[in-house]
Amino acid sequence: MKIQRLAVAGFGPYKEEQLVDFETFDDDGIFLITGKTGAGKSSLLDAICFALYGSVPRYDGTQPKLRSHYCEPGDPTVVDLEFRVHDVSYRVRRTPEYERPKARGSGTTVQKTTAELFVLRDGDWQGIAARPVDVARELDTILGLTKDQFLQVILLAQNRFQEFLLARNDDRQAVLRTLFGTRRFEQVELELIERRKTLGATLDSTAGSLRASAELAAALAQRAVPDEPDLGWFDSALAELTASQETAAQAATVADAEFTAADAEHRRLQDARHLQLRRDSARALLDTFGAQTAAIDADRVVLAHATRAASVWAHVAGLRRAEAAWDAAVASETIFRERYSASMYSDVLPGDTVHEADELEAVVDDLTRRLGTLEQARDEESALPQLRHGVERLEHELDARRSAVDEAERLIATLPNELDEVAEALSAARVSAAGVAEAKERVSRLDVARTAAKRAVTLDRRLIEARFAEKDASAALMSATAHQDELFARRLSGYAAELATELTDGSPCSVCGSRDHPHPADRDSAPVTELDIGAARADVAARRSDLDAASAVANSLVSDLAEAKATAGNRSIDEIEAELIDATTAQLDILAAADVVADCEQTQAELRTALDNAAPLLARLRSDLATTAEHLASARSALTAATDRVDAARAGFSSVGERMSLLQGRLDAAKALIASTAETAVREAAVAGARDVLAAQLSDNGFDSEDAVERSRRSSAEIAALDGRIREFDQSVSTARATLAEPELTGLPVEPVDPAPAAERRAEASAARDAALQVAGLLADRVTQLDTIVTRVHADQDASARLRAEFDRLRALAGAVQGNEPNTKRMRLETYVLAAQLEEIVAAANTRLRTMTGGRYTLQHDDSVQYRNTRSGLGLAILDGHTGRARATHSLSGGETFLASLALALGLAEVVTNQAGGITLDTLFIDEGFGSLDGDTLEIAMSTLDSLRSGGRTIGLISHVDAMKEQIPAKLRITVTDSGPSRIDTSLELV
Repeated sequence: MKIQRLAVAGFGPYKEEQLVDFETFDDDGIFLITGKTGAGKSSLLDAICFALYGSVPRYDGTQPKLRSHYCEPGDPTVVDLEFRVHDVSYRVRRTPEYERPKARGSGTTVQKTTAELFVLRDGDWQGIAARPVDVARELDTILGLTKDQFLQVILLAQNRFQEFLLARNDDRQAVLRTLFGTRRFEQVELELIERRKTLGATLDSTAGSLRASAELAAALAQRAVPDEPDLGWFDSALAELTASQETAAQAATVADAEFTAADAEHRRLQDARHLQLRRDSARALLDTFGAQTAAIDADRVVLAHATRAASVWAHVAGLRRAEAAWDAAVASETIFRERYSASMYSDVLPGDTVHEADELEAVVDDLTRRLGTLEQARDEESALPQLRHGVERLEHELDARRSAVDEAERLIATLPNELDEVAEALSAARVSAAGVAEAKERVSRLDVARTAAKRAVTLDRRLIEARFAEKDASAALMSATAHQDELFARRLSGYAAELATELTDGSPCSVCGSRDHPHPADRDSAPVTELDIGAARADVAARRSDLDAASAVANSLVSDLAEAKATAGNRSIDEIEAELIDATTAQLDILAAADVVADCEQTQAELRTALDNAAPLLARLRSDLATTAEHLASARSALTAATDRVDAARAGFSSVGERMSLLQGRLDAAKALIASTAETAVREAAVAGARDVLAAQLSDNGFDSEDAVERSRRSSAEIAALDGRIREFDQSVSTARATLAEPELTGLPVEPVDPAPAAERRAEASAARDAALQVAGLLADRVTQLDTIVTRVHADQDASARLRAEFDRLRALAGAVQGNEPNTKRMRLETYVLAAQLEEIVAAANTRLRTMTGGRYTLQHDDSVQYRNTRSGLGLAILDGHTGRARATHSLSGGETFLASLALALGLAEVVTNQAGGITLDTLFIDEGFGSLDGDTLEIAMSTLDSLRSGGRTIGLISHVDAMKEQIPAKLRITVTDSGPSRIDTSLELV
């Protein structure tokens, strides 16, 4: 990280904006921030910390102290910082909370804290965040350092320089973790712990599952659950239940055989009874149908006649249909012939030819040819409106183009004069608008003066009130003083009376010692006590305090009034209002003139552009005019030719379509008459053919006439009923005779067989078999379930053994990376990694610390076990070469602590910079601490800092030590102006 530029305004001792370009000191590497005490040297570091983190280490975030006391109510307070991280430049702009004047009305309002963050891309600052919470979130990602870490490795502020050296293990770990990005090792540790918990929960679940499996197995085997069931218990339960199942299976086999025998006997008796019933039924059926033989024979005769009549009747019906169709065709032909005659002799126009009926084919051909010829004329007729519209459109277009040519010619003639007029108006407006800045400044100045004048009126009234209050306070003081004097006088005058009250006859006077008291003093009023005197004194002090306060208020108002009158130029509000009205009017006139200038400039540019484009436009318009004229002539010619062709095709009709409609009607009538004549001939031939076929069918089927066929004919339902009765009779007789002839029906007992006793024996055998099968099936299901449970228990126990071994290894590993047993050093995994980094930091720091301390002191990495179970691994100790013993870093003196802290900070920056992916620390600020060093040690420390130039770092030092001012040529000087605020000399001062 490298700090590049800083701008502050209204911050700390800086009222006006101050700019600091730290890159000015890149070539020197080291620069000194110098100035008097309180000038604002440390405030620069405060501004950097405030810009990045929104707070200042010296004030613990109390932002009201950040605003400069020199600021006027309307002055802004802002810090603007540019810095670079990983070759990317950022800019953060931040303001604290402070009081500012209201935008409307009088009084002040709270200006809330603001923050903005930008990134430099392609030479432009592009916004990233615009709210303090968003800026803080983005900066946390960009910087990768908390405020405390930033103050320990980059900005070493007063009283914080030695914090990393003296920090506890946990605090030092937080800094190193951020710098070296070792949080992933903590994630590894957490992952191992989570896996250990998961495996432990799995093992616990396995134990509970074994108990649950034992309870299920006990329920299936109907035996008790032991306290600690093992695999042998599960196996024995399965064997016992399997034996019971095998016994039940054998009993079910025996019961099934007994049922099979009973079922066979029952079936035999049932079959014999069924055969007896079939025999008796066939005999009864033959007796019944024997009485119906004569009636069935009569039906057979009727059915034969009806069958022959049915085949002939179709030809009778066909002849009748053919005769009816012939009659219809003859009637239709008569109608179509009349229609054709009517169409041929109506609406006959000159040139039409009327054809006779025997020339119908020629008529059809002629009409078809004439209609084909008229189709093109009809299309042209329908296109005539469009052609006329096109001619009209081109005529309008020609007129418009003529007008455009005239307008372009007029524009070319008038534009130069318009340009001259606009140029004159522009010159005049520019002269009027020349004093915009002066007019605005005058209005602003008079507005401030008017506010001051109004304030002076208010202050004058308040001053009068304050003078009266001062007068009343003075009078009250005088009254209290007089009352106090009166009490003093009464107290003095009452001493004699007070002594007199203490005199007794014969006792000596405490004043004169006499025992005689001839004239004791009398008390003429109430006595004045010390309490009265004290109350009077307190009242006088209170009244004097009131007078001082009233005088202070009056004096402050006198000063404020003088300032307000000076700001108002000792003018009244009316005078200023008059001047302000004049100034505002003048400003409005000037602003209006400025608007006129802008309008004239725009008009001038437009006119020049129009003049430049006028000549090419005129040429183009003339060309378009000629083209349009040509198109119009062509369109008019096409319209005339089309109109002539259409008039010829109409031949006296109102339209071609009307003529085509008449011809189409004649064509349709001729075609219909041709078709009707052909249909009549076909129908006549069909009647002759039908008569011949019917005569042959009557002869073949033994009928002498159509009437005989009609008398023998029966409906389809009657034929179906006759055929059904005959078929049913024949089939029933045949079936009965076939049944009696079956071999199974011979030799049957005459008396009926009774199967009921055999059915009872079968039912008893079936019930016994079902019970035995049910018992065997239930036992088989229980054996299957128990076998599944036992198999699962064996698998779970095998897996549990592996999980137990893995859990033991994982528990030991998790304990080790957590710093627990068996980790004897109590050093966590992340701490172990950071300890290696700390060793490198210590090694880098010692190369400078040995030089700065003449080889006496050496930093040591302390990874010993700490007391009270404190985590170890990131401790630091100091080895004293004089004693040969290591001791705590807290035991170093102030100067020694400074040197050790400086060496450690430089070593930390060096190691972090060398680490791939780490934070590059290109800038380092050190605020004070050099004053605790003697001359020789200071020289060594400066030599060490000077050696850092080759590393490309820039180090800023704040110190009052004169020797450093002489040794460091690059300086940033901060001076206090005569009016109070500080100023930063941004130039590079070399001495």
